[in-house]
Amino acid sequence: MNPSAAGLQTDRALLVRRLKNILPAHCLLVEDEDLRPYECDGLTAYRQMPLAVCLPENEGQVVDLLRTCHQLGVPVVARGAGTGLSGGAMPHAEGVVLSLARFNRILKVDRDSRTAVVQPGVRNLAVSEAAAPFGLYYAPDPSSQIACTLGGNVAENSGGVHCLKYGLTVHNVLRIRMVSIEGEIFEIGSGAPDAPGYDLLALFIGSEGLLGVVTEVTVRLVPKPELAQVVMASFDDVAKAGDAVAAIIAAGIIPAGLEMMDKPATAAVEPFVKAGYDLDAAAILLCESDGTPEEVAEEIARVRAVLTGCGARDLRVSQSEVERLRFWAGRKAAFPAVGRITPDYYCMDGTIPRKRLAEMLAAIAAMETKYGLRCANVFHAGDGNLHPLIMYDMSKPGDWEKAEAFGAEILELSVALGGSITGEHGVGIEKINQMCVQYATPELETFHAVKAAFDDKRLLNPEKAIPSLHRCAEYGRMHVHRGELKFPDLERF
Repeated sequence: MNPSAAGLQTDRALLVRRLKNILPAHCLLVEDEDLRPYECDGLTAYRQMPLAVCLPENEGQVVDLLRTCHQLGVPVVARGAGTGLSGGAMPHAEGVVLSLARFNRILKVDRDSRTAVVQPGVRNLAVSEAAAPFGLYYAPDPSSQIACTLGGNVAENSGGVHCLKYGLTVHNVLRIRMVSIEGEIFEIGSGAPDAPGYDLLALFIGSEGLLGVVTEVTVRLVPKPELAQVVMASFDDVAKAGDAVAAIIAAGIIPAGLEMMDKPATAAVEPFVKAGYDLDAAAILLCESDGTPEEVAEEIARVRAVLTGCGARDLRVSQSEVERLRFWAGRKAAFPAVGRITPDYYCMDGTIPRKRLAEMLAAIAAMETKYGLRCANVFHAGDGNLHPLIMYDMSKPGDWEKAEAFGAEILELSVALGGSITGEHGVGIEKINQMCVQYATPELETFHAVKAAFDDKRLLNPEKAIPSLHRCAEYGRMHVHRGELKFPDLERF
C-alpha cells in the first residue's frame, strides 16, 4: 500500500460541491446505483466503490477536475472501457473515477502521413474502420478490440495477435497529449520520426495511469496488405508445437501472427465459433503471412516446411478471407468460449522465452493437479506471451484462493524461466506482489522516483503497479516462512 494514499479520509460533501462547479449534472455520478457499474474492470474478483464518477466532455474539464483533486488530496483513477484484466481501473475508496468515455471522437485521419489523431475514448477497432477507405488500418489488435479504447491501450501498452510483426501500442503511437495531476497540459512525442530529449513517450505508454491522463493520441497507420493467409497446424504433442514456434523464428520468418492453443482451449472454442479446429490435437498453431501474393506464397511454403519438419500431423491453409477470419475468430473468442464452460475463470498474462513454452505447459499441467483446478492455455506464441485461463467457481469456498495461488505460481515461474510477469495486461493490483519477485530494491526505488516526478502526492491510481518496499518485505517473509525460498536475501528490501 502506498503510504501517501493509505488512511485517506476525503471530505465527500466538499469534494462533490467542488466537482459540481466543474461538471454539468449529467457528467457527475454520486448515487450508489450509478457508481456500481464502475466498481471493477474486467478482473471482477476485485471490487471497490468510488466516492464519485466524473465523465468530462472536454479537456478543460479534465484540467479543472485534476487540479481540484490535487488541491484536496483526492485520489483519481482514470478509466477507459473497463476491459482491463489486471484491476488497473479498480476505484480507490476515498477517490474518484475519471472516465474518458465521452472523449470518443476521431479528430483526423491523414492518408498522406498515414496517421490518425483520436481521443482516448475511441474504440481500437473504430480507428481501423475509419482508416479503411484509405487502404490503411491500425495494427495493434487486442482480443477486446471491438470494445477497448485507445486510452486504455496506451495505459497498458496493449498488443494483440498481430503484435509479433507490427509491434505493441508503444511501436504504433507517435504523440500523446496528457494532463498531469496538477492540471498541466503536456505533449510528448512527435509526428516526426524522432523527438529531442528523453523518450518520455516510451515511459508514459504502459504506465497504467500512474503518471497522467491522456486526452489525445496520434497513432501510426499501416497499409492493408494485398493478401493474408493462415496456416493451421495440428500437433499430437504440446512440446512439438512449442518447438515449432521457436523453429519458425529461428528460420528467420516473422509471421504477421503466430498463436497457439492447447486441447482444452480448442475444445471450448470450437462449439462456440465453429472455426474448424482439430479437436483431437494436443495443440494447434495459427501462423499468418501477409503482403503481396508472391511474398505470401513464398513465406507460406517456408512455414509449411518448418512445421512439417517439427512433426505437425496436419496442415491447412486458409483459402479465402472468410476462412482466414474464421480461423482467427476462434482464437479471439477463446476467453468468452471458456466462460461458457465454467462459472468463473482467471485470465493470467505472463511472458517467457519461446524455447521454454513446452516446459511451461508441462508445469501448468502439474499445477492443475496440485490445485485441483482446470486450465486452458492460449498463447501469443511468437513472442512467448501466455494466457492461461484458470477455471474456478467463486461461489465454492476456497476456489478463488486456489485460483489466485495457481496464477501467482505461473507468474513467478515465468520470471524463473527468464521471462516477465506481464506481456500486455499490466500489473494493476493483480500482479503487484509478483513485482517483488521480478525486481530488486534499486529498481523499485527508481520506479517510485519516476512516479514522484510526475505525481509527488501519489494521487494518480494509487496502490497499483509499483509495490512499496514494505509490501515486498512482507511478501518475501511469507514465502520464506512457508519454505518457498524465493527471497533468500530479505535485506535487499
